[in-house]
Amino acid sequence: MDYYSTESIKLMIDHSKQSLKLSRSTYLANEIVIVDGLPGCGKTMLSPILSSFDRVELISYAFEVEWICRLNYLKKIDKDAANFMVHNLIDHKIYQTMMGREVNFRYSDISSVFNYHNPIKYFKRIFQKGDMVIPSRIKKERPILNLTTHDLLSMIDPLVDVFGKNLFIVEVIRHPLFMVIQQALNMERLLFNERDMQVKIEYKNKDLPYYAFGWEEIFLKSNFVEKAILYIKYQTLLTEQKKKELNGKINHILIPFEMFVKDPNPFMLQIQDTINSRITRATKKEMRKQKVPRKNIVDSIPLQIYKRCGWEKPEKGLTEFEEFQKRRDFCINQGVSKKILGELDSLSHAYEQKFYSPKNN
Repeated sequence: MDYYSTESIKLMIDHSKQSLKLSRSTYLANEIVIVDGLPGCGKTMLSPILSSFDRVELISYAFEVEWICRLNYLKKIDKDAANFMVHNLIDHKIYQTMMGREVNFRYSDISSVFNYHNPIKYFKRIFQKGDMVIPSRIKKERPILNLTTHDLLSMIDPLVDVFGKNLFIVEVIRHPLFMVIQQALNMERLLFNERDMQVKIEYKNKDLPYYAFGWEEIFLKSNFVEKAILYIKYQTLLTEQKKKELNGKINHILIPFEMFVKDPNPFMLQIQDTINSRITRATKKEMRKQKVPRKNIVDSIPLQIYKRCGWEKPEKGLTEFEEFQKRRDFCINQGVSKKILGELDSLSHAYEQKFYSPKNN
């Protein structure tokens, strides 16, 4: 056999592709904390507080990682490729962060350097030595990469495969009645908009969001509020199933929003101990900024992003129970069917039994 012939080279390439395994044995990112949860759960409140802990970096969104994990879940990317890509992306993100690159300087954004407790740190990095010195700086400073993601936990396998116990998941959950309005508004404004860059699937010549996989017909027939309720239902089921599968394999902290904003200290200490960091003076300042602790769970700060997502100033004189009822009435007024309203009531009952009930407060 002529080892240099076109045919032999082609055979060698074909064979190597069959046995090829992607590999990256080195790590730059050694500690990664991910704040995850459904839209409207309270990540925007918790993430800035977390970024004020010692060694924790500025908030960063990880849409590329979300896309890869979702494509892997949908079996459009194999495990080997997904693991390699998330490994490279996470290492690249901490490298770029330490270089002073890809840092958000848009003043009004939640993830802006100007909303970080020590923005000077990122300005200094622009002028510091980079490139070859970055790995040694990472080893010395031990930065904790701080990512915020959207309902990723149910599809998180590639990150768990790569980073294992170096991955810390802070899962924020919230009463479903307080997430429905934001999610319905998101769907109404973004679902078929060119700004919506989430993973889509094709169904009957339409682009549907990845989470409609398996209930496409119901999704198409439902109004936006019904879609939001069913999205909460199915994603909650998937997440609970995944947590059972991953039991003991990841560092996981569960933060019920209502319990946290009323009595944050037990959760703050749990986060501190789990991620091996410490609460700082900046943490207490950020908590005051976020109005944590608060007497009433609806006492949020009036950020534009909250207003855009359906937040309204609490009505004077309303009890917490009445605030919850007002949101259920909204669903009824939006034409939610009795069957789907029953699904919402079941989700609400389950949450109240396990975490927080307005009837008891």
